[in-house]
Amino acid sequence: MAAVFFAVISILPEMFSAIKDYGVVGRAVKNEQVVIHVINPRDFTNDNYRRIDERPFGGGPGMVMMAEPLEKAILYAKQLAGRAGCDIQNGKCPVIYLSPQGKTLSEPLVASMPSLDGMILLCGRYEGIDERLITRYVDKEISIGDYVLTGGELPAMVLMDSVIRRLPKVMGDDLSAEQDSFVDGLLDCPHYTKPLEFHGEAVPSVLLSGHHANIAKWRFLEQVKRTKARRPELWEGFQPNKQQTKWLKDLED
Repeated sequence: MAAVFFAVISILPEMFSAIKDYGVVGRAVKNEQVVIHVINPRDFTNDNYRRIDERPFGGGPGMVMMAEPLEKAILYAKQLAGRAGCDIQNGKCPVIYLSPQGKTLSEPLVASMPSLDGMILLCGRYEGIDERLITRYVDKEISIGDYVLTGGELPAMVLMDSVIRRLPKVMGDDLSAEQDSFVDGLLDCPHYTKPLEFHGEAVPSVLLSGHHANIAKWRFLEQVKRTKARRPELWEGFQPNKQQTKWLKDLED
């Protein structure tokens, strides 16, 4: 499988060493499962100050990122994507703007992304980006939540981490990603490891039984209890399968 392509456009490229060099994503980069380019739009300016922002027309506080250097950075990213074999013309490497006005990142949205050849991530700063650049080049806006951050770098890293860990063989054990919270619509169940007893609390006996069906039932019912208590809105939208419906009846009895 060809490496999945990521290009990040940011005025703070150093921040991305936190994800490129460490952990699961760092290992994916080292194993050539993923390639990550970080592009600084200041490299596409023409003035001595490498200016990428200006005051907004109409007045108001803050600064707005200018369209021209961002445009050049995006076009350069698309060149890199083309050389990497991405199908740019058919939307297989979209330009994604990390924005609080975008669609909220969710597990179903993440699950749809590993089919892409890659993505170009645009990190805003200050009061945002010139709207004309967004209209012309951005394919999708994504938010990681209903709050405002100082820039798009952290959301870009969150998005990359959530997508990259779902790629085949990246986690080592693909079941690890499949069994995470939200993947099946519920929160994850509790997990235990050695020692068998910690401050007087023992590991649930069913997990020591070796009975895989009973363990699967216990884990599912723990997911249900945890989801009902912590995220009732998730539970309301959950559709159990035939086996899960039977287990739920046993819980009611």
